[in-house]
Amino acid sequence: MADFDLSDLGSVDPQQFAQIVKNASAAEIKSVMQGDDRGKVLDAIFSRMPTLFRADRAGSTSAVIHWNVGDRPDGGSDTYELVIADGKCVLSPEPSNDPKLSLSMGAADFLKVVSGTGNPVMMFMTGKLKAKGDLGLAANIANLFDIPKA
Repeated sequence: MADFDLSDLGSVDPQQFAQIVKNASAAEIKSVMQGDDRGKVLDAIFSRMPTLFRADRAGSTSAVIHWNVGDRPDGGSDTYELVIADGKCVLSPEPSNDPKLSLSMGAADFLKVVSGTGNPVMMFMTGKLKAKGDLGLAANIANLFDIPKA
């Protein structure tokens, strides 16, 4: 399990992160995402999203996006809110706005999507990723961020 250590995600660049996720087994991912480091991993990923936002591709996009990451040890999910407006992407401290798009997926699938190692379209088609709201925005979301390639 030493190869899949995300306890200090702040020191890992996006490409390294993508490689770590790509090389990890499902059991390793599940262990981390149901362990003590889950919150730190999710917080680190979401805090980076505004820096990976591509304002040049967003145009006049104005949207609130809720990311619901399931598979918490208690069976629940964690919800993070990104607000895109005026060419900026901001992580809300708490989900408090009505979302234009709500994305729900398990923790392992979430890591695969944000690391560029999973195919979100296939995940949607197979029910692993659920999108509620603006499906056009859902289809375009990958273009709004610099997603690393493993």
